[in-house]
Amino acid sequence: MQRASTLFSADQRQRIQETVAQAEANTSCEIVPVVATASGRYDRAEDVLGLWLATIAAILVWTLYPRAAEETGDWAGMSFDTGLVALVASIVVAFLVGAVLGSQIGWLRRLFTPSDQMKDEVAARARQAFFDRRVHHTSGATGLLIYVSLFEHRAAILADQEVLEKLGQAKLDELCNQLTGALHDGHPTEAICAVIEAAGQQLGGVLPRAEGAANELPDALVLID
Repeated sequence: MQRASTLFSADQRQRIQETVAQAEANTSCEIVPVVATASGRYDRAEDVLGLWLATIAAILVWTLYPRAAEETGDWAGMSFDTGLVALVASIVVAFLVGAVLGSQIGWLRRLFTPSDQMKDEVAARARQAFFDRRVHHTSGATGLLIYVSLFEHRAAILADQEVLEKLGQAKLDELCNQLTGALHDGHPTEAICAVIEAAGQQLGGVLPRAEGAANELPDALVLID
């Protein structure tokens, strides 16, 4: 699974930071880009995959290894005690293997995780980042969070009250759709820079930067593993 901390090179992080600074030169809005490895734990995938592999292992052991002679007439078969140990061991090992695969392989976790759950987790983590990074705490209530979650292949854009009133939720949704569409093409740096530039242009018209305004929040890309 791709980790946020290793996705961007130093030059790419610098480019995003410079793009934020350029966008904020035209608007009083404070733009904070955040990229997270994942927004939720999603341990359901581990349980489901482990259960499926354990069931398959139990069927295979029961089918491939005959039981004892007094039960089947086959003197090459396993005794009841040996068969029981083999059955239990296969179930436990298969479940653990499934749990490990479900925790380490991204596409398997997504396969067994409902889309609505991932949507809710991304929305919740974006709101948490909005407050943890003090995007809500600017003096003019002009914070804008651009949030990307790699595991879920989802993004969210959250804005403080003044931005919502001046720009509107529909415009924020358009920016978010632009971001997710560009991310789908596989160029995260270009996608993030493009949406920052677009946000800066739109915000410059409704929230122009006042002369001498302070830069209240860092311009650097925030990476969360």
